[in-house]
This record gives sequence, C-alpha cells and structure tokens, in this order.
Amino acid sequence: MKILLAKTAGFCMGVRRAVEMVLDAPSKHENPICTCGPLIHNPQVLNLLEEKGISVLNNIPDHGSGTVLIRAHGVPPETKENLKKAGFKIIDSTCPRVIKVQTIIRKHTKQDYASIIIGDKDHPEVIGLLGYAGEKGYAVDNLNDLDSLPPFDRAIIVAQTTQNTVFFEKVKNWAIQKFPHYKIFDTICDSTARRQAEVHQLANSVDAVIVVGGHNSGNTQRLAEIAKQTGKPTYHVETESELDLDALSSLQHIGITAGASTPNWLIKRIYRTLEAIPFKKEKSWRSIIFAIQRTLLLTNIYVAIGAGCLCYACTKLQEITNYLPNVLMAMLYVQSMHILNNLTGTKADQYNDPDRYSFYNKKKVLLVLLALFAGGAGLMTAYLMGPVSFLILVVMSIMGLSYNLRLLPERYFHGKYRRIRDIPGSKTILIAMAWGIVTAVLPPLSVSKNIGLSTVLAFLWSVSLVFVRTAFFDILDMQGDRIVGKETIPILMGEKRALRLLKTILIINIGILLLSSTFHFISIPGFALTICPIFIFIVLSAHERGYMLPGTRLEFLVETNFVAAGIVTLIWSLL
Repeated sequence: MKILLAKTAGFCMGVRRAVEMVLDAPSKHENPICTCGPLIHNPQVLNLLEEKGISVLNNIPDHGSGTVLIRAHGVPPETKENLKKAGFKIIDSTCPRVIKVQTIIRKHTKQDYASIIIGDKDHPEVIGLLGYAGEKGYAVDNLNDLDSLPPFDRAIIVAQTTQNTVFFEKVKNWAIQKFPHYKIFDTICDSTARRQAEVHQLANSVDAVIVVGGHNSGNTQRLAEIAKQTGKPTYHVETESELDLDALSSLQHIGITAGASTPNWLIKRIYRTLEAIPFKKEKSWRSIIFAIQRTLLLTNIYVAIGAGCLCYACTKLQEITNYLPNVLMAMLYVQSMHILNNLTGTKADQYNDPDRYSFYNKKKVLLVLLALFAGGAGLMTAYLMGPVSFLILVVMSIMGLSYNLRLLPERYFHGKYRRIRDIPGSKTILIAMAWGIVTAVLPPLSVSKNIGLSTVLAFLWSVSLVFVRTAFFDILDMQGDRIVGKETIPILMGEKRALRLLKTILIINIGILLLSSTFHFISIPGFALTICPIFIFIVLSAHERGYMLPGTRLEFLVETNFVAAGIVTLIWSLL
C-alpha cells in the first residue's frame, strides 16, 4: 500500500499561532485562562486544553478575572469591549488573515459601504466579520441568496478565509456581470487555496482520500466535498478509530489530507494505522519483517544495536583492537537508559507515538526488568574494564535516571527548573553527549587511560550524528512535545531553522571525517564513514520535501544509520 500525504495537511499558520499562544498563556499571563468560544474546530485539541485547565467562556459574565484568549476565528468588536468591561485581560489570538478581512470591512463600513461576506452564516469567523460591518453586513453562502440582495450604490465583497475557492470564483463572475462597481477582495487564505488545490490533485492520483479533522470544521468539510467531487471514495474522520479498515485494506494507493485545525499528532496516528494495514491482513514475510521492526524499535533493542555499531566504528577510527567489551557496554547502557527514560516520560507519547505509549503501559514490569538487567550488566562490564570506566558510567547512569525526576522539592524551590528535563533542549544535548562518551571516550580510557586527538575527533563525529538523529525525532514530535510542555531545540528555534542547523552539522561532520582521514588524525575508515552523514542528510531532505512520512519505516531508517556505521567499518576492515 502506498500512502501519500498532502504537503499543507494540518495546522495552518493562524491555528498554530493560536494554539501556541494558549499553551504559553498559563506561564505568562494572569490565571485562570480561558478562550472566548472554542479556540479552534478540533475536539481533540479542545479536550487537551480542558485537561490543562484552559476552559471555554461561552457567556460573558458581569464580572470576571483572569485572561481570555480571543479564538482564531475572531469575534465581533463588541465582544472584546464586553470582556474588557467585565474585568478580563484580553489576548488576541485571531488569525492575522482574519484580522486583515476585519480591517477591510471596518475601513469600508466607515465609508458607508455595504459588506457582502461570502461564507457560512453560522460560522464564528463570519459572525465576527458581521460585527465589523454593523447593519450593512450580509452573509451569503449561495448564489440564490446573492440574487436576493438589494442593489447597493457602494458595496464590497469579501470571503471567509476558508471559503471554497471554486464557489468564490462564481461569486466574482456574478459581480462582474451584474454589479461591476462592487469592490471585490480576494480574502481566501492562500493556505486554504493551496490545500483545496492539493486535495483535488491528490484525489486524482489515489484510490481513496482520507480527510482528517473535526466534523464541525468548515474548511475540513470543504476538503471532503472537493475530494468527493472527483468521484473517489472519501472518508472524513477525526481519529484513527473511525477508519474503515476493511474497506481500506483492498486499496493500493491512499491519500491523506487534513483541515487547518488538525494537529500533526492526529495525522501521524492515522498514517501509522494505515501503514500497518497490509501487515495485519495476511501473514507474509513482509508482515513478519514489519512486526520485527516495530518490536525492535518499541523495546529499544535496535537503538542499542545501533549504539554498539557506532562504538565499533569509533574504536576502529582510534585503532583500538580490544573493542568487544566496549561495544557490549555501549549497547547495555543505551538499552537501559532509553527504556527507563521512556517509562518515566511517556506523557508526550500519548500524542507522538500512541503505540509506544500503549506498549510501555502494557509491558511495564517486563521492560523495567529488562532495563535493570541491561543497566546492571553494563556496569559490571565497565567494572571489569577498569575503575575509570566504571565511575564514569555510574555517574552517567545516575544522571540518566534522574532526568525526569524532581531534584528540587517544591517547598524549597518555586522556580520552573526543578528537573534536568525542564532545562530547554537538555534532552537532545545530553543524549548526544552520553552516546559520545560511551562510544568514543570510554574505549581509549579502558585501554591507555589517555585521550588523544583521535578520541576528540571520534567523539565529535559520534555526538553530531546522535544529536542530528535525536533532534530530527524532536522535529517530528514538536506538537506533542509542546502540548506537554517540553522545550526541545526545534520548539525553541522553529522547524525550518532547526533543519538548517542539522544539515549544517552534517556538512561539518563530513568535512571533519575527510580532513581527519586525509591527515591521518584518525584511521583510514573515516573516508568510508562519510556515508553516514551523507545518508542522514538525504533522509532529512527527503522528509523536508514530503517524500518520507513519519512512521515505523522512517524511524527504522534513521536508526539504521548507526548500524550502517558498524557494517561499513567491518567491511572496510575485512578488505
């Protein structure tokens, strides 16, 4: 089964801005926090906000306190005035594109123009726009209602920002033919226009289309309508539980798009469910391989194998012959720490990877035993290698175990940073440093107790590869991490800047390998190992262009980069 995802599926700029503002509000503004009406048209996001103590204010009281965020759709100006009079602090999270339409209407209303708003009469955005038009505002959603309007000496025509582009073209033609003196403003959001054009193109290239988003979301309903008009089977769903797996199992090509208020983590869950359909339908060698891949990823066994392979490559770069104990120690340490940190920090997995969340809840006891066994065996291996390796691994293990724990009691410290994980970007940096130490630094310490230039170069190579891997996964999980309050590097920098940083690091990585091998600062396999940063650079670029979607295959491919480092080194050594 081939799955295609529309490039503009998911949060638009305005919705992303509104959600980020409301998630940041509790730490920045006076509590309690509420939104004036539902923030966006997605019940899953609204449920999350409710769980975080952010309520919906449907009726304005005479007196109130705290902060009210104006919904992304906007509200009539009198609503803002009433909120201020009631005593609320107002944060305006109206979409900038909607504000632009409000400004156009306000300006022309002052000049005695009538405002014809093409949109759903009961939609919150249209209700808000009518508030700026006053008595001269008219909401129209079909051509018959347009014909029934009285002629105006002066009138403007605007569109709801998520209106159907095809229908608005008909409205424009109607105005040109009958009332050429009317001013027409093309106010449909360019994201909406692209989204609608994409779903039409997508539907023509697949067997069926799945539209993900709230059933009461106007822009999502229009996407479903456009897909249906192509004649292809179309399924409008809010969550993966609504998918008709029996009907979809016989299809070869499925397209996915999503409304502007649909979070990425819901789209990922839909994709993961579809991805697994062919392997659940029948027992074949492909289904067996997929099940093995997923098991290896869920248990972190494949990550541990990757750490061992990376350690083997680092020992060969430093020309260390006694590599087996170091490889075993790296595997056991990474296996233990990744399981334990996943067990103590599964909250974000509810959104980013529900399969992992479910797996860790069901297999908690077994995974704890596996982590303790791996951790104990790793420490025993380090002890046999020498006191320096043992002490370093003990310190690293304690830091790893305490990552998600509150180190400073609330009664003594009321600040934000009570845990290591509360430090912005700490996860990505600490994971990379820990891998670098066990794969590149401990091997020479166990042999000669000295750290030379080759160790520093191998450490930088290892750290940069692991940093890119971890930060890339953070990019895929940005929305889920933001919901639970994680401040990862991509959240701090933004997705585009984070991707540029990762690509820059990979280019530097390639340069270090080539120069170090040329001048014999590290052993000759460094030339061959440039394939690792080149490979992950290609993966990042492919994902950026929409050719690789988040799922088991992408995750397995990224982790395989470390396994490839070991295989390339082994082949080079044998030859």
